[in-house]
Amino acid sequence: MESYCRPRHRPPAQAAALHGAPHTPTRAPHDAPTAQPAVQRSPDGHGRCWPHTSTAGAPTAPSSAPGSAALQPSAGRFDGAYGVLAGAHAAQRVADRVDDGSLAPRYNVAAVNWFNEEGARFTPSLMGSGVYIGKFDADATLELTDHAGITVRDALSAIGFHGDDEPPTAVSYAEIHIEQGPVLERENTTIGIVTANWTARKYTISVHGEQAHTGATHMAHRHDALVGAARVVLAVRELTSMFPAELVLGSVAQFDVEPKVAGVVPAKVTMAVDVRSSDPDTLEKAHDELCAAIARIDSAGEVHVSIDSSALRPSTSYQTEGIELAEQVARDLGLSHRRMLTMAGHDSVNLKDIVPTVMLFVPSVDGISHNEREFTRDDDLVAGVEMLTETLARMVRGDIGAVTTD
Repeated sequence: MESYCRPRHRPPAQAAALHGAPHTPTRAPHDAPTAQPAVQRSPDGHGRCWPHTSTAGAPTAPSSAPGSAALQPSAGRFDGAYGVLAGAHAAQRVADRVDDGSLAPRYNVAAVNWFNEEGARFTPSLMGSGVYIGKFDADATLELTDHAGITVRDALSAIGFHGDDEPPTAVSYAEIHIEQGPVLERENTTIGIVTANWTARKYTISVHGEQAHTGATHMAHRHDALVGAARVVLAVRELTSMFPAELVLGSVAQFDVEPKVAGVVPAKVTMAVDVRSSDPDTLEKAHDELCAAIARIDSAGEVHVSIDSSALRPSTSYQTEGIELAEQVARDLGLSHRRMLTMAGHDSVNLKDIVPTVMLFVPSVDGISHNEREFTRDDDLVAGVEMLTETLARMVRGDIGAVTTD
């Protein structure tokens, strides 16, 4: 869940946003003050829900704590969901502190439930936040389809989430998430403060063969797309061994075979390939090696291999002011912490391109994620909520994300 701040007396020109894990809205200010927080949860045109309330006395923009209810068909219950709940709790606690007079707000606060962070059904991933920052065209995104040919627009309409609410403008953003790796647990550290994201290339690769009869076509006459695709899969795996351990990750996680019928030699295989590295120069070398391996498979003659698309997610840094704010909060709360990179993609990777952004991690037991054994201990979950709450409070107070007002 993400939270952000926005102006109170008129639609905000700016807002401060905090990301808190899964896609779930927290709170944002209304145009008029209320004695008790009034929460609004109308979805916008891209399924993002922005529950928000007003923080009395906030004269300018809002501050936000966002998240994403990340969806994988058979994954764990902490990825995404924890961030949504943490963001909701943090935003409520901050609003309560404003109400009781213990916090003087410069910004309002809101939470957002981002759409399609994982990209499990629709591609690309980080879709909701990508539209929000202007990275993706809003109308074109609604026409993208899943494997069944259903558009984003129709899928959202079917569940009542193709709304017309206007998303607020953020001035800062914070997000909390399970680490999805082993570092924090291994070092007995409670909070990870993210300084930058790994760089990644995501490819759509097709292997073209020729449909034939499995029982009547001689082996020498076959152009089996599935055999060629298997060679590409192995090439991606072997690619990672060309570099120092853990410097490059490579995966093929989605595989579509056509016609996928018993008795027929496959004519085409399309796959999603993911290659990542902490070092941008190393990733480019890995990209070159992968292209060379694909060229060798293609030139062998049995199949034709094409790279249909290649998207680069560059490595960029989170703002120093947000990193230092989070470190001060952790010190004040007595929480052990360390700086670290995020290997996985999160909506905060997009938000940091437009506003000061804080990305926080709590430990994952054994580093397991996208698996039903995914687990984070209760004391770490609670510590993360405390960390996010205080970080958000200081963002609402105006410690970062300063804006110019009329």
